[in-house]
Formats: sequence, C-alpha cells, structure tokens
Amino acid sequence: MREISITKEEAGQRLDKFLCKYFRAATTSFLYKMLRKKNIVLNQKRAEGRELLSEGDRIQVFFSDETFERMRGGDHQDQAFFTLKEIDYRHVHVIYEDEDILALDKPAGCLSQRAGQKDISLNEEMLAYLIAKGALTRESYFLFHPSVANRLDRNTSGLILAGKTLRGQQYLSEQLRDRSVIKLYHTIVRGRLTEELQLDGYLYKDVGRNQVLVSEKKEDLPEGAQEIHTAYRPLDHRKDLTLLEVHLMTGRSHQIRAHLASIGHPIAGDPKYGDFHWNQILRRKYGVRGQLLHSYSIKLPDGREIICPEGEIYRRVLSGQDGCARDGTLKNRKSQT
Repeated sequence: MREISITKEEAGQRLDKFLCKYFRAATTSFLYKMLRKKNIVLNQKRAEGRELLSEGDRIQVFFSDETFERMRGGDHQDQAFFTLKEIDYRHVHVIYEDEDILALDKPAGCLSQRAGQKDISLNEEMLAYLIAKGALTRESYFLFHPSVANRLDRNTSGLILAGKTLRGQQYLSEQLRDRSVIKLYHTIVRGRLTEELQLDGYLYKDVGRNQVLVSEKKEDLPEGAQEIHTAYRPLDHRKDLTLLEVHLMTGRSHQIRAHLASIGHPIAGDPKYGDFHWNQILRRKYGVRGQLLHSYSIKLPDGREIICPEGEIYRRVLSGQDGCARDGTLKNRKSQT
C-alpha cells in the first residue's frame, strides 16, 4: 500500500482530477474502476472521485509496486521540467509575490504565453524562476503547472498575474472571469484630451487578419460583434500628445488600441491601428518601436492594488527635449489618486 498526502498546493481540486495528474499513464476508466473496487480510497474510506480534496487528506493506493510505478509514467514531464530548469530567469521582474500568486512586469516584445513549441515566453521564465527559488519542485510540477492568468499583446508591457498554486490559479481565474478585477492602463495618444470620458460601442474581430473593427452601432459591423466599454482620463499632456489612464471595462482583443484609434486618438507607436507617419517620427526621435500601451495597475476584489510604473520611454516622449524636471519625473502630471 502507498499513501499520498495532500498538500496546500494540491487542495481544492476534485479527487478524480488529482488522480489523473498523479497517475499520468493511467486511463480515466482504469482509475474509476480502482475507486469502485476500493483499490484507491480517501482517508481510509470508499470514494467516488467527486470529492474535493483538503490539505492533510490522505489517499491510500493498493497497487503492486510495479503497477504503481507504471501508472505514474513521467518521462515527458521529467524532460519538460529539466528543460525549464535551464531557462535564464534572471531578468524576470517580480512586482508582487505571496504564497499563492505572482505579479510580473512583462516587457514589450515578450510573449505572455508561447505561441509555438520552441517559444520561450514569460510563462516559461516564471516557471524557471519558481524552480530556482524552490517554490516548484519536480513532484509538484507533475501535479500542478503554475501559469499566467491574463495575457497582454506581445508589444504591450506591464502587469501579468500568475497563480503559483492551484488555490491562487482558481482565485485569479474566478476574479478575471467575473470581471471583478479593475485593470488600468497607461498610454500616450496623438492629440490633446482634457476631459474624462467613457467610450461605448461594439467590436468585431477578423480572425484571419488578426485585426478588429470598432463602431458605435452594432449594425455597422458583421454578425458576432461584441459590446465594449472603455473609460479614460487624461493624466498629462504636451502639445499634441496626451498621457491617458485607461480603464479596460470589457477585455476584448485589441480593444484599447482600436477604440482610441476610432475616435481619432491612436496610440503612439501602434503599427496596426496607429498613424504611420507619426509613428515614423516617434521612432526616429525617441526610438519608439511598438505601441506605448502599459498595464499599470490591477485592483483585486480583496482590496489589494498592484502597481507597475511605465518605462522611461514614456517620459521621453511626453517631455520632449525640455519637459523633464531635474529629478526625472514628469512635469504637470496630475494626481493619480
């Protein structure tokens, strides 16, 4: 008989889901058969598989040593784990960390999650970081893969949340799904905006072109358009530029970029929805090579607010040649409270 003790990281999931991860080479039908025959029991009692596991629960498994090891499998998982250990994580910028969640500063140009098998995204770098600090072991990796909970476009910078534990992952997933999280972005747009405003409209995504269309009227767009709401307030400005704080009220693909462009205020450096000639000027003068859109703040329903200041390039663009104070901060910047 072998006994498996449930840790805090593994608690909160169904017994059958846990068993499928633990015995990677076993079929679901085999595991249910073992439950029915009481070859797998929970806390020395018969179990059906639907039970939610708690920290300290004990699963007793009555397999032969040979069957136990064969059902465990693991060659592929071992290879993946040791590949992650080799990834350079030293430039990963952790903004916030507790027992269950992480908040990371994603640089522009970095993928949130990999698009292909050979990609190394922020997600893989985060896993390498957890392995290096001992928060993710070979055994715990077999049972639960920590993962980023939200995504940003490749050339959008700023806050990415990740669940370190199953409990953290479930918490973040629930809050993001229910839109209980308040997400604020900072961006520089063309033109001078002086008033707070909420933009309402509809968005249609052309999957083939990876581009979206925005309109105030749903009937102006193809079938399948979704309702969107985007609020903004000006924080600072210089001549024909404005620094905005944007509240992403509905998180649709390319929503902020397309919505602001639709009212004649495209984001600086945006290659898809922006002003090509203006972007060329910004590139030559300030080195802007992608959209200046930054995930600045995430407010969680429990009262926590995580802030990730935007990079130096925002100060350069907004201040121009003589717009910086001696300490490097922006002049005339309004309170962000």
